[in-house]
Parts: sequence; C-alpha cells; structure tokens
Amino acid sequence: MDTQNLNPEEVRSIWDKAKKELKLQLSPAAFNTWVLSNPLTKIEINGSTKAICTISTPSAFHATNLKKNLYTQLKLAIEGAIHKKVVLEFKILDPSEIAAQQKQNDFKKQKKGSNGGLQKISGFFTNNDSFNDSQNDSVGSIRVEELFSEHNIEATQQDRTLNAIRRAGLRLDYTFKTFAVSGSNEMAHAAATAVAKKPGEAYNPLFFYGGVGVGKTHLMHAIGNFILTQNPQKNIIYCTGEEFTNEIIDAIRNKKAIKFKKKFRSAQVLLIDDVQFIAGKNAVQEEFFHTFNSLTKYSSQIILTSDRPPSAINLMEDRLKSRFEAGLMIDIQQPSLELKTAIVLIKSRASNLALPIKLAEMIAQSVDGARKIEGVISKIRSEVELKDREISEELISNIISKEKLNHKNNKIRLKPQRVIKKICDHFEIKQSEIKGKARHKEVVYPRHLAMFLLKENLNLSYVEIGRWFSNRDHTSVMHARKKIKELLEEDELVYQDYNQIKSELLKLSS
Repeated sequence: MDTQNLNPEEVRSIWDKAKKELKLQLSPAAFNTWVLSNPLTKIEINGSTKAICTISTPSAFHATNLKKNLYTQLKLAIEGAIHKKVVLEFKILDPSEIAAQQKQNDFKKQKKGSNGGLQKISGFFTNNDSFNDSQNDSVGSIRVEELFSEHNIEATQQDRTLNAIRRAGLRLDYTFKTFAVSGSNEMAHAAATAVAKKPGEAYNPLFFYGGVGVGKTHLMHAIGNFILTQNPQKNIIYCTGEEFTNEIIDAIRNKKAIKFKKKFRSAQVLLIDDVQFIAGKNAVQEEFFHTFNSLTKYSSQIILTSDRPPSAINLMEDRLKSRFEAGLMIDIQQPSLELKTAIVLIKSRASNLALPIKLAEMIAQSVDGARKIEGVISKIRSEVELKDREISEELISNIISKEKLNHKNNKIRLKPQRVIKKICDHFEIKQSEIKGKARHKEVVYPRHLAMFLLKENLNLSYVEIGRWFSNRDHTSVMHARKKIKELLEEDELVYQDYNQIKSELLKLSS
C-alpha cells in the first residue's frame, strides 16, 4: 500500500484546525496543559482513506494521560481537519530530538524568508508572529550554551533510565513508592525490596502468587524499575507467560531458535508474569527449563508471578515446580479495607487529585481490587481535568454507579458469528485472521476481546469459544478473558473499545 508523509506546513495547518475544535471542547486549563504542549508533528497517509498521526510529548506521563483521557477527542478533531480515518501514535522526544527539530524549523523559516517567529511552549516550538527573530536567536543561543549544563545532563540521565524502563516493557507508575504496604503484603514488599537492591543474591527465584489485584505485577515492575534506576544498562526482560509462549512458537516456526535462546539466556533479570500459562505446553516448558538453569547458573535474577502456588499448577512439569519451590514463595492475600483506602490515596496523589480520606474510604468500600481502583481514579481525574468538575461525594457516587452498571452482563442475543464479524469490522481485520493462528498484536487483542464478549455476553463455555478460534484450548480462552478483564479496569482505550462494540451489538439485538 502506498504511503506519503505530509510536509511540515501541511501538518501544521491540519493541527491548527484540530486545535480550534479542541479549544471549543475543553476547558482552558485542559487545553493549555494537554493540547498546546503535545503537538501533532507527523502525518503519514496510508492508502486513500487512512492517516497515521504522531503526537509528540515531552514525557511518558503526558503520553499515558493523552491515551487514557484525550485519545478520542484528539482523533475526532484531527479526522475532522484531514477528512480521513486517523490512527494516533505517541512519541516521546528527548532533548536532542527537540533540539534537532528546532534546528530544522529554523532552517525552513530562514529559507522561506519568513518574519514570523517561534514560541517555546513546554519544550516545543509553535508559530507566533509576536515572537521576533532576535528573540528566536537568543533562545537558540541559550539552548546551545545550556546543552551541556548540569540540568540537561541530569535530564539526559533520567531520559536514559526512562528509555530503559520502556524498552523493558515496564510500567513507570508501578514503583515501590506507589505500593501500599500492610499485613497482607508486608513480607512480599520486603522480599521485593531485598531482591531489587541485590538481584541474583537475595532470593532466587522469587515467586509471588495470589488472586487478581493483590499487587503481584506491581511488585514485579517495581523491582525492575528500581534496578534500572540504579543502572539503566542492566539487561531486564519482562513478559507474560503467554508472550513467552508465543515467542517460542514463532522462533520454532521461523527457524530462529538460536536468536530466542540468546535473547532470554543473556538476561540479567527475567520477569515472567502469569507463569502458569506455560503449563501443559511441553515444548515451552522444555525451553523454559533450560533458560531457567542457564540464568541461575550465572546468578541472574528470576522473578515469577502466578495465580496459585507451583504445587497447584496442573500440567506443570515436576522439575519446574521443584525449581520454583527452591526459591522464596510468597502468598499475597486480598487487601483489607484499610489497605484499599491507602491504595486509593496513593493513586489519587499520583494523579494530582486532592481526595479527602472520607471519599477515599467510600471508594475502597465500593470497589474490589487495585486495578478497579485505578479505573475509578482515572475517571475522577477525567471529570476534574476535562470537565472542570469538583471532587464530591455525588461525583464519586455517580462514577461508582456507572462502573457497576457497565459491568453488568447485558445479554447480547446474537449468534457468535455475528459478534466476531462486528469485532472484525471495528478493527478492520479479516475473520480468517482473528480465527486463525496469527499471533501479532494487531490480531491478538481483537481475538481476546472477542473471546471475552462471547463468554461474558453469550455465556458460551470455554470449549465452545475455543472451537470458533481454530479449536484453541480452553485454557487459552480463560487467559484471554482474564487479560481483557484486567485491561478494562486499567486501560481507558480498551474500556472504550469494549463499550462501543457492546453498544453496537446490543442495538443489533434489539
């Protein structure tokens, strides 16, 4: 398919039109904070009807908030300006990239002989006729002189750490600082801290197990984040049991087994989430066994999570169980009301929300699990930042009520084939792809969502659902359901996809 990149002037023109629309929709504070400082910098036309648009952001914090809270508004505003279907991508610029972009803009301005200047807004430069050339030269010279200042050197070091964390696939907000500690997880927190300070020495392997939302994944990411903060050069690999399985299958299919072994056996810290997923898969367990032995031989740290202890994982090989049990195993219990309240307060502070303890207790009493708490906090923040709402008991009560309403099983009276077709139409993929064996992310997420919808709304058995997708094993369907359930609580885009598709299916059912 032919692709074409629009030139900077065309991109700027489209962005100006989109900004006018966004300015009408958003409060001045939201517009200035989230739109002006995160510009549209690239548009790639893919075919005749689709455009891939890149929004540049100064930090992962900005990118995450834009994805969660403003994705739909940005997408629709740009689509209105460009008259094409838009896919948004977010790019985090480091100081050197910003400097290069400014240099390029200066060159183009000089070449055109323009008298218009550039105004710096939160690390980016936009057109402003009142900003004259002498000011621009001054800003340019100061920027060059300060390029190697102590502040910029420190910022560059922080960027290296952030880039390392992103490369490892870790969540930036899952740190020890944002982890609430009480009696139910005190031992797990202490062990995680010890491993983070001395990976490969303290407890190896470290095995966390417990139900959904107890903090297993948070602690695992916190360990990785701490290690990379101390040394960004550490080779850390994080993946889920399903992703590990998929990589092995792809390596075997594409005859890249040596590359796979080199990647995983060279890790200094290996983090495997939901390791129970590899149970029953002989080739995967065989490779994981040898990877495990290779890593422990050279004192590389291994951290694993599961929804149950090794002894209770059916179809897991005994030799793997014995190795898991040779390290430190910790059962993390469900959080108490006090701990949930602490989690609410921590997450609200991280979102810059001043939440009174009375309202924090109200959320803790009404919501189960840390991930659901994140979802509620995210929606409160959206109401406050984008609609200028005041935090009140009424606002929180309405949000909680909507959450409960949205999670009710409104039954869809359609055949499975109709549901699958609707999902394929939504994501613009073929039914043969979603039902087939392909494992790339563009297909895996819609497939998981389809499985979740069929289970939650048509109440099909796991075995029946598996048959619709190339006779997949029922455990694969169970994993897909669990994965989407978790994402619905923490990812606003998944939440929007699910509600939009379900709403359309309910209309077809009526």
